[in-house]
Amino acid sequence: MSRGGWMQDSSGLIYAYLLDGVGGGRSVGWEDILQWTPDQGILWLHVDFRDPYAMAWLDEKSGLNPIVVQGLIADETRPRSVGLGEDLLVILRGINANPGSDPEDMVALRMLLEPGRIISMRHRRVMAVQDAATALEEGVGPKDSGEFFTFVCSRITDRMGDVIYEIDDLADQMEEAVLEPDARGLRPQVSKIRRQAIALRRYIAPQRDVLLRLQNEKSPILNEFHKMEIREDAERTARFVEDMDAARDRAAVTQEELGNRLAEEMNRAMLILSVVAAIFLPLGLLTGLLGINVGGIPGADYRWAFLIVCVFLLGLGGVLLFLFKRMRWL
Repeated sequence: MSRGGWMQDSSGLIYAYLLDGVGGGRSVGWEDILQWTPDQGILWLHVDFRDPYAMAWLDEKSGLNPIVVQGLIADETRPRSVGLGEDLLVILRGINANPGSDPEDMVALRMLLEPGRIISMRHRRVMAVQDAATALEEGVGPKDSGEFFTFVCSRITDRMGDVIYEIDDLADQMEEAVLEPDARGLRPQVSKIRRQAIALRRYIAPQRDVLLRLQNEKSPILNEFHKMEIREDAERTARFVEDMDAARDRAAVTQEELGNRLAEEMNRAMLILSVVAAIFLPLGLLTGLLGINVGGIPGADYRWAFLIVCVFLLGLGGVLLFLFKRMRWL
């Protein structure tokens, strides 16, 4: 395990620091964690809860109630917060910034905030936590549990905003592009925007509710300054929900417009085919009558009969075409 907090090994410990209370921290390992006592300072450890060693520590050495442990490691999690006396259990969702991943496949960050200890967990990487570790290395990181939460929450909200603004811009572009003559290729893009908006809103809306509840939480971990920052993040998250609702509705309208245009083109094509069939139907009837293999067909022995029939059919077709145009069928 290396110094500097970049601890990517099979032990399941990703970051671990003893906070110095002034924005910095000392990187520690499992041995230090097992021997830690509250008088040494606030301990922050960030683990991969799927790792067997990390799970063993949670079950046997963390001192947590088994019900709390189950709440932290549940497979399917939605944003929520639970007050546990002086402690807070908070689960948030952040944008998935991992390579090859879709941003709307949001990653879960599980946190147990105690006055003297911070336990955070994830399975997939959460960039906001990496920001916290970097800030501690630079001496400008969180000083206590409440500041850690507001720091991480703010970074999660910032990255969320970047993706949502991008979706909003794409929705604007789609609305303009749908007015172009050739807009058929937009259907997959519009469907993607709508799918992203729906997927993001699924977690952003409950996250807004969590933050609104936390700003009124009576906990020694969160002071008034922390709650003010949480209130700001809650308002930003509420705007994100509204933006996603608007993007989803705009994408639906754009998709409907594309569908109407396609239906109009199909109706136009069917009308043309119907008119062509209507023109050739009487012509085909006449040529069919003249082509039956029986005696007595008029003009059978007249040398100009075929030419006269062709001119007649051509004239009949022209008259039908004129009538259809007059009736505005063409």
